[in-house]
Amino acid sequence: MSGDTKQRLVEGALAAMREHGVAGASARTIAAAAGVNQALVFYHYGSVDELLGAACQEATRQRVGAFADRFAAVGSLRELLQVGRDLHATELAQGNVSVLAQLLAAAQTGDRLAAPTAAAFQLWTDEIEAVLNRLLADSPVAEVADIQGLSRAVAAAFVGVELYEGIDPEGAQRALEALDQLAVLVEVVDELGPLARRALKSRIKKARS
Repeated sequence: MSGDTKQRLVEGALAAMREHGVAGASARTIAAAAGVNQALVFYHYGSVDELLGAACQEATRQRVGAFADRFAAVGSLRELLQVGRDLHATELAQGNVSVLAQLLAAAQTGDRLAAPTAAAFQLWTDEIEAVLNRLLADSPVAEVADIQGLSRAVAAAFVGVELYEGIDPEGAQRALEALDQLAVLVEVVDELGPLARRALKSRIKKARS
């Protein structure tokens, strides 16, 4: 029963954030959404912020799991971006974009939310990093690219686009198309012949030295 109650509280926290925003997600609104006594919020999690952080991580873990097979099947950067587009559409439809935006904003001034929000974000980054390591393993791009940093840039870019779409849908679409164009450039580089690839690697090494 304890595990069931904690799961109901997590789901109630997410529902409360979608309906009332992070600022309006109180013990009362969360308990009402979960159908439990609000004292259980503090019994199981200690504070509302602790529960919101746990809900953020659990929800992200579930969404990463739901897309795990798609990430594993990605064979090119453009396919990775398409998975990102599909994920974006799903997040938008489920109301998770506004929740994420509010959590990121709240984390700027709330230490209790900063760590769990960062941990949730890291789940996406780890998934993207694994794909990029696989895709770029033999690419000349790997000579100059910081894969770990690039994975963070890709994850941050999609978060930014998700938020940006709320004020400029056309601009957000163009931003995604620009990422597609960069992916095409990487594919062109990867399709160069052996001599051209060696020459490119040599030029990259010289540029970095």
